[in-house]
Amino acid sequence: MNRLDGKVAVISGAARGIGAETAKLMIEAGAKVAVGDVLDERGRETARSLGDGAFYHHLDVTTEEAWHEMIAATTARFGGIDILVNNAGMFLGKGIEEASLDEWSRLVAINMTGVFLGTKLCLPALRDRAQHSPHGSAIVNLASVAGLVGSQLDPLYSMTKGGVTLFTKSSALEFARKGYRIRVNSIHPGVIQTDMGEQTFAARARSYGTNDTEAARKVALSTHPIGRLGVPNDIAKGIVFLASDDAAFMTGAGLVVDGGLTAQ
Repeated sequence: MNRLDGKVAVISGAARGIGAETAKLMIEAGAKVAVGDVLDERGRETARSLGDGAFYHHLDVTTEEAWHEMIAATTARFGGIDILVNNAGMFLGKGIEEASLDEWSRLVAINMTGVFLGTKLCLPALRDRAQHSPHGSAIVNLASVAGLVGSQLDPLYSMTKGGVTLFTKSSALEFARKGYRIRVNSIHPGVIQTDMGEQTFAARARSYGTNDTEAARKVALSTHPIGRLGVPNDIAKGIVFLASDDAAFMTGAGLVVDGGLTAQ
């Protein structure tokens, strides 16, 4: 199940956290993986740990040039691209009144422009490979539960992830209309224990007027009925599923992996 034999995946923001775990599981499922990130040393370490089926390439998702170079390097090494995982993202943790225009612009550049550029520029390679695959190619976009429900504390982050949610649906419909055979789905994590998750706890603590991140962690935990916070492997498994032929009849969908948070 969830096999990716013979597939080639490009994963942005894959040096650590959910991206790195996804790369690991995809390698185990038979894929070859291009690890993209701006964290060069960490990214190279991640790629080395994955063996010959992976390589690292510097990728700033906000620039067209970086994407072109990533795509060229991947196709030169592995012959094409079957899967794109738009995983790179950032968390701001500021309210509408506190955030500056520069901070907002940076948030949009990574969380939204990066997804647009990755999709647009990888499209020709994905479309080409789709013609030779029984179920076509796949794009998986990292959204969030913050892209499904409102947030009292992170309205700007929610705005960007809401954009990713609807971009996923719209691009899925466009590619289907054009006969490209590229499925596009999103995944919506709850609070995950990663570096970004730690940033969330710190931002929550500041909003409460304290530096007590452990208290913020307990508040976050209380919102997850399953009784624990998520870990990268929880989300990576969902991404591998969406990228595999097991999800061949899914496009324009959102897979919620949130420990029950949005069920309330």
